[in-house]
Amino acid sequence: MSTYIKTTQDGRKVEVIGLAVCLDGHKEATRLVSVSEHPNRDAILAAMPSATHMAGRLPLTAEEAAAAQAALDAAREAYARSPKGLSERIRAVQNQALANRDG
Repeated sequence: MSTYIKTTQDGRKVEVIGLAVCLDGHKEATRLVSVSEHPNRDAILAAMPSATHMAGRLPLTAEEAAAAQAALDAAREAYARSPKGLSERIRAVQNQALANRDG
């Protein structure tokens, strides 16, 4: 399942596909970073003054960031409830238990 976010100036689609923000179908980021916390905030704001968040190298406005975050949250919740997500959590707990036992 994918959620359309926007189209870039050069015509590529930005979508949330699964657990990632993707540019033209290729994974770009798994989380959003506020521009105010980004180390290159001055350059980002010079290039796109309306940007409030970054998804990898993709600047997003407040509306785009809200849509992307909502799609990421929904995908994470669906994954957490899936058999694969459950097995990942069990594996992580088992690995931690073994590390505690051996350490």
